[in-house]
Amino acid sequence: DDTLRKLVQRLRERTEELKEKAIDPYASSPEVSPPKKAEEERLAEEAKKKAKLLPDINCACFDVLLHPIEEKMDNILGKTIDPLGEEQTGHTRPNEHMNILQLSLHVSLSLSPDYRYIAWLSLVALAYNYNVWFATARMAFPYHNDAVNHYWVICDILSDVVNVIDIVLWQPRLQFVKAGDIIKDRAQTKVHYRKSPRFKIDLISILPFDLFCLLHSACLLPCAYIWRVARTTGYLLYALHINACIYYVASVNQGLGKTHWVYDGKGTAYIRCYYYAVRSLINIGGLPEPTTTFEISFQMSNFFIGVFVFSSLIGQMRDVIGAATAGKTYFRASMDGCVEYMNTYTIPKQVQNRVRTWYNYTWAAQGMLDESELLDKMPLVMRTAIAVDVNLTTFQKIALFQGCDQQMLVDMLLRLKSIIYLPGDFVVKKGDIGKEMYIIKGGAVQVVGGPDNSIVFVTLKAGCVFGEISLLQSAKDGGNRRTANVKAHGFANLFVLEKKDLFDILVHYPESQKVLARKGR
Repeated sequence: DDTLRKLVQRLRERTEELKEKAIDPYASSPEVSPPKKAEEERLAEEAKKKAKLLPDINCACFDVLLHPIEEKMDNILGKTIDPLGEEQTGHTRPNEHMNILQLSLHVSLSLSPDYRYIAWLSLVALAYNYNVWFATARMAFPYHNDAVNHYWVICDILSDVVNVIDIVLWQPRLQFVKAGDIIKDRAQTKVHYRKSPRFKIDLISILPFDLFCLLHSACLLPCAYIWRVARTTGYLLYALHINACIYYVASVNQGLGKTHWVYDGKGTAYIRCYYYAVRSLINIGGLPEPTTTFEISFQMSNFFIGVFVFSSLIGQMRDVIGAATAGKTYFRASMDGCVEYMNTYTIPKQVQNRVRTWYNYTWAAQGMLDESELLDKMPLVMRTAIAVDVNLTTFQKIALFQGCDQQMLVDMLLRLKSIIYLPGDFVVKKGDIGKEMYIIKGGAVQVVGGPDNSIVFVTLKAGCVFGEISLLQSAKDGGNRRTANVKAHGFANLFVLEKKDLFDILVHYPESQKVLARKGR
C-alpha cells in the first residue's frame, strides 16, 4: 500500500509539472543549471582592463569651478547642441493644431544647421592649422629672436584659449545617438564626451608643446567640391612643408654650404628649402647631386615617397573633380546619345534643334534632366519636406483646391510630375481625351483658336490651373474631350497630375472629393 501511495503521489507531481509547462512553455526546467560566469562579471573585467589602458579623468573639481560659467553660457548656447542640425534647442515642437504652412516652417527650422557651431568650428580649424603649420616651421627654422618671441607667445596663447573653450563649453554640449535615440540630457552628453578617447586627445592637444619651439638654439627638430579640392591641395602643400623642414634640419646637421647638395645659407631659408622640396618630391629634376651616404639615402627616400604620395594626391584630385562634374558628364552623354539616335533615323533638323533646346534649357533651369531620379532615392519624410517647402505655397493659391484638406494637398505634391515645354509646344489639343490636369509652375501658356491658332483668347501664368474640368468629370469613353488648344508661350514649366493619381488620393478624403466635384460641374 505504501508503495502504491508513493507511486500515485509521484504521478500527481509529474502531472502538475506538465500542466505548468503547458501553461508556460518558457518555464525553466527544475533541474539545476550548470554554473557559468555571469555576464556582469565579464563586462566588469573588460572595464577594468580598459581603465588600465585608458584611465578616465576625474573633473569634479573643474565642474565646481566652471559651474557659474556654464550656467551663463546655457542662456547663449542652450543646454545641448545638435551637430547634425536635426532639431534646434528652443524651437517649438509640432502639434496637431498646426496647419501645413506652420508645419513646413517648423520642418525648415528644425532641419537647419546651428550656424553658431559651424562658425565656432571654423575658428577651431584656424587654431589647428596655426599649430600644424607654424609649430613645425618654428622648430626647424631660426625664426625666434627677442623682437618676435612675444608675438609667437601671444598667438600660442590665443590658439590654446580657443581649444580650452572648445573643450569646456562646446564639446560637452554635443548631442549623441545611443541605441537609436538622440541623447539631449546635458549631464549625459558631458559624461559621454569625457569618457570618449577624443576628450583625452583634446587634452593632449592643449599641452604646451609649443615651448619646444622657443628652444630652437638648443634643439633642431580647410560649393562642396571646392572645399574637397582645397583640402586635398592642403595635404599636398603640408607634405611639401614637412619635407622643407626636414631638409633644413638635415642641412644644418651636415653643415650649411658644406656640399653642393645641402642648403647654402643664402637667401630666405624657408623659401629656398620649400623650393627644394617641390623639385624633389614632384621629381622635377635639376637637383644638385648628393655626395655623402646620408645625402644619397635622403634623396632616394624623397623620390620614393614622392612617387606614392603625389600619385595618391593626384588620384584624389581626379576623383574630386570627377564627382563635381559627374552631373555635367551625364547630361552631355545623354544629349550626345539622343543626337546620335536622331541622326541615325534621319530626324528633321527642325525637330533636332528643338530637342537640343529642350536639353540645354532643362539643364540650365534645373541642373538635372529628371527631378524624380533624385527624389526617388530619398525617404518619404524627406521628399514630403522638400515638396512642402517648394510647391505648397503655389498649391494654396489655386482656387480649385481652396477648401480642401491640407493633408490632401501634401499627398498631391508627391504625385506631381514636372515637365518643361518649349516655346510653341502644344500642351493640349482640342478634341484630345483629358486624362491630366496641369498647374503652371513657371512661365506662361496661351489658350488659342481660330484659323492657324492665331487668336489668343487668354494667357495663363504661374499658379493657374487648366485641364481640371476634363479630369474631374467622367464620360463613357474614359474622359471628357479637350475644348481648346493650349500652347506654351515661351519656356513653360508645368506640373502634371494624372487622373488615376488624383482619384487614388480622393478615396481617402471624401469631403475634399465633394468639394472638387462641386467645382468641376
